[in-house]
Amino acid sequence: MLSYLAAALPESTPAATRLLALQCALRVDTAMQVRLPKGMLRSLRLDTPDPWRELEHARWLRISPASAANEVGAELLDAALLSQAPARPDRTQAADWALRVASPSTAGAMTGPLPQLASLYLTAHADPDTGTGLTGLDQMVRACGTQSSDLVSTFDQLAVNGLLESWQTCGDWEDLHWTLAGLQGKTRHRTVARPDIRRGQAPSTS
Repeated sequence: MLSYLAAALPESTPAATRLLALQCALRVDTAMQVRLPKGMLRSLRLDTPDPWRELEHARWLRISPASAANEVGAELLDAALLSQAPARPDRTQAADWALRVASPSTAGAMTGPLPQLASLYLTAHADPDTGTGLTGLDQMVRACGTQSSDLVSTFDQLAVNGLLESWQTCGDWEDLHWTLAGLQGKTRHRTVARPDIRRGQAPSTS
């Protein structure tokens, strides 16, 4: 779904709006209607009208004027959404998982939507057994609606705050490798530094 949103939304779409679009995309029903509780939006720190307006301006959704007091409703306008993975029966579970992973408490002490979205992207694209991941840095830049320099700063902060054990970019910044922290008892893949590698690592606790 993150790949779909990277293609469906304008490149300038900021991280907060992309987090909102992800929850809408995963919770939409077969009639292309979605209703998000305001409590859930507050937990993601998305309880402002700006992300909704940006998605409406991009013609990706239309805000429902008759939303209830405790929720915000909208009609999604891209019919291709219903054909995207995960399949419809699994989307609510995926939405709940994304909500937990992207919550500010999971992203660590940092605040702001970019660390939340970066945490979600890195966790979703990591091997669930080893916690290691590999992607094109430009793909993550596009999916997060940001710049590579901002992502590099975010990686360092995520390492300090305990989400990442290590990360590195190789091949003139083309490939991003990372290892998630907190997978105790599981095999960890550790990479060897090369002269062309930009690398970051969580501080030692010993």
